Amino acid sequence: MAAVRLYGSVLVLILFDVCEEIRLEELRSILGVQPAGREPSFKHPAPEYVRFENPPVEVGVDKVRLPTGEEWDGRLRFYDYGVLSVEFKLAFEGAWEKLVALSSRYVAGLEIEREAGRLAREMSQRVAPALLKPYEHWLTEDYYIFHVQEIDGRPTAPQLLDQYGDQIAQIVRGEEAVLSEGERREILQFSMSYSPTDLVVAGWNAAFVYDTVAGAATTVQLLEYANSQLLEFRHYDEVLTRELRSVYPSLEKGTGFLARWRLARASGRLHTLLLEVTELTERADNAIKFLSDMFSARLYRMAAGKVGVPDYKNLVQQKLDIAENLYHFMVDQFHQGRAFVLELLVVIILVIELVLLFGGKG
Repeated sequence: MAAVRLYGSVLVLILFDVCEEIRLEELRSILGVQPAGREPSFKHPAPEYVRFENPPVEVGVDKVRLPTGEEWDGRLRFYDYGVLSVEFKLAFEGAWEKLVALSSRYVAGLEIEREAGRLAREMSQRVAPALLKPYEHWLTEDYYIFHVQEIDGRPTAPQLLDQYGDQIAQIVRGEEAVLSEGERREILQFSMSYSPTDLVVAGWNAAFVYDTVAGAATTVQLLEYANSQLLEFRHYDEVLTRELRSVYPSLEKGTGFLARWRLARASGRLHTLLLEVTELTERADNAIKFLSDMFSARLYRMAAGKVGVPDYKNLVQQKLDIAENLYHFMVDQFHQGRAFVLELLVVIILVIELVLLFGGKG
């Protein structure tokens, strides 16, 4: 019996947090790119139900040849909240065993990540005037999407899960070895279908997508967006951690006269950071709108939950709450110190007046 053949592509997304903000209009001018319409083009016939508030700028790059000899198509996307995404795409055709082997190889490999880093650095230098407050150290996220657009026999989504669940679980986990039944069930429970002929199984660093080219484009965009959100919340978590670490020594120096005045400067920096992080997180969190497309909204929530967006978002919120409480404490300490100084000055003035009064009589 001939092996079932699959036709599709492997997509690798490598995302970099390059700066605080990317001025997309200036970027388009530098790259000579025309403004895009509302993206992405979703499954539903009314794409206005799901849209980017400020669509990312997308540019193609020359084919990328890896040391293995494979040539990948490349594409870059710039998000206004400071994320640069590098996408590599490679067509494939073969049996399930080939796709399992490709997943194991690429998920564990470093060649693609190094090439993506090189492209990102070169492009960031080219478009440097459009990058606001560029970072010296870049945080990165990678995600692998195995898109199957056609399978011999045209199985439905339930048939795929029933007959090829083991292979799909291996692909999503990037494992060549057969997984346990418990692990298989845990992976496959994070699956969704809009119709009987499409399927998405999302994992923490890879996904299996069975859909048309147009349908898969929607899923790829949502998976990329979820990873860009994760990258941003990781950045804010690091920023808040560093700032809180710098504030604690000021609190430990006591509540003396000079210490309280130093707290005023520290509280000012902390309050500025609070406002900046709150504004940036809201902008990143609201970059895409789900107005009536419930399937896309549920798909995004599933993908975001698997890659860890809610966890990091909660961490950032907890640290924002701590920072706000510290800010109010530091302000209270400063006001107490200022009140003490004012009271002391009043006493000194009274003493001087009394001395002058009685000294003059003498």
